[in-house]
Amino acid sequence: MSHPLEHLISDRARGMQPSGIRRILESGLKLQNPINLSIGQPDFPVPEPMKQAAIDAIRNDRNGYSLTVGVPELLEAAWAHVGRDIGWHNDGSLGLFINSGTSGALLLVAMALLDPGDEFVMPDPFFLHYPQLCHMTNSVPVYCDTYPDFRMTADRIERCLTPRTKAVLICSPSNPCGTVLNEAELRDIVDLCRGRNLQLVSDEIYDEFVFGMPEAPSPARFSKDVLVIRGFGKTYGCTGWRLGYSAGPIHLIQQMTKLQQYTYVCAPTPLQVAAAHAYRCDLSGALLAYERRRDMVLKAFDGVVDLPRPEGAFYAFVPVPERLGMTGTRFCEKALERRVLVVPGGVFSARDTHFRISYAVNDAQLAEGLQILRDLMLGN
Repeated sequence: MSHPLEHLISDRARGMQPSGIRRILESGLKLQNPINLSIGQPDFPVPEPMKQAAIDAIRNDRNGYSLTVGVPELLEAAWAHVGRDIGWHNDGSLGLFINSGTSGALLLVAMALLDPGDEFVMPDPFFLHYPQLCHMTNSVPVYCDTYPDFRMTADRIERCLTPRTKAVLICSPSNPCGTVLNEAELRDIVDLCRGRNLQLVSDEIYDEFVFGMPEAPSPARFSKDVLVIRGFGKTYGCTGWRLGYSAGPIHLIQQMTKLQQYTYVCAPTPLQVAAAHAYRCDLSGALLAYERRRDMVLKAFDGVVDLPRPEGAFYAFVPVPERLGMTGTRFCEKALERRVLVVPGGVFSARDTHFRISYAVNDAQLAEGLQILRDLMLGN
C-alpha cells in the first residue's frame, strides 16, 4: 500500500535506482557461507597508529566541528604528500581541503561545475556513482567507450566532446577494471582538456594500489588545472571513516568548499586528526597481498577468457565467454546459486557482457570462488 504523501517524492529521487552492488549483498544475506567477491571493502585492519590517534582525539575532546577545509594537522600532512607525489605546493594558485569521502568530493565538484544540460564525459565502464552525479545536477553523462582494453585515451575522449561538454572525469587506477593509465596517455588527456578549455577531474582513490610500478601516474604532474580527488578509506582500511581530500585550482576549490559548508559541513573531526598519521604507515604488506591475489585471478581465467591485466586497485572486470550465450547478469545469477557473489557488468556499463570481481578477500576464499567461476565458464 502506498503512503498518502508518496506523491510528494521528487522526480530526482524517483529516478535513481538503488546501488546494484548493495542488491548483490542483500541477496548474499540469504546464503549460508557466501563467498563475497562483490564489494570494494579492504580486508586489512586500520593501522594501529591511526586507531590510537582516533581514540586519543576523542578522549582529548577533539569532537566538535572542524573548519570546513579540515583540521590543520591533516591539511599539513596532505599538502606535504601532494608536494612529494605530484610536485604541488601551497603557493596561492592551488587549494586543498578535506572531504567526507571521495564520493562526497565527487558530488561537490559536480555541483560546482555542472548546470542543467551540461555534459560530463566519463569512462564506460564507470564507477556506479558517476552517472548519478549527473542525475542529481540535471546534467548529461556522456560515456566514453573504453572496451575492450578499458583504456580511456585522449582519442576516445575527443570523439565524445560537443559544445556542451564542460568536464572530463578519469579514474586511474580504475574501478571496476583495475586499469592504470600511463604517463603518455595522461599527458595527452591533459593537453586535450587544456586545448578545449575543459575541467579535468582525476579520481585517484586507489593511487597507492599499483602493481609492478613504484606509484600510479597522475595527470596533475603535467598541469595545475587538474582537480585531484583522493581518499583514505580504501588505502588505509577505514572506509567507514568517510575521509578524502580534493586538490586543484584555487577558484574551483573555493566553490567546492563553499558547497561543503552547506552540505557535509566538515569531515568527522577526530578521524581527521587520526588520518594525519596515515602517511607514516607501511602499506607494503597489503600491497603485496593484493598483487598476489591479482595474479590468482589472472591464473584462474588463463585460457578461458581474454582478461585485460589489472595493474592497480583490487578489481578485475571479467568477460563472460560468448559461447555461454549469457549476459553478465545471468552469469552472476548462476554464480549466486553456487554461493559466489560477483557484480554484473551492467551495473558499471551500458553493456552487460562482463562481471566485476573484488579480490579484497582472504586467499582461501578467493581461491574457492575463482574455481567456481572458472567451472561455470567451462560449463561445469
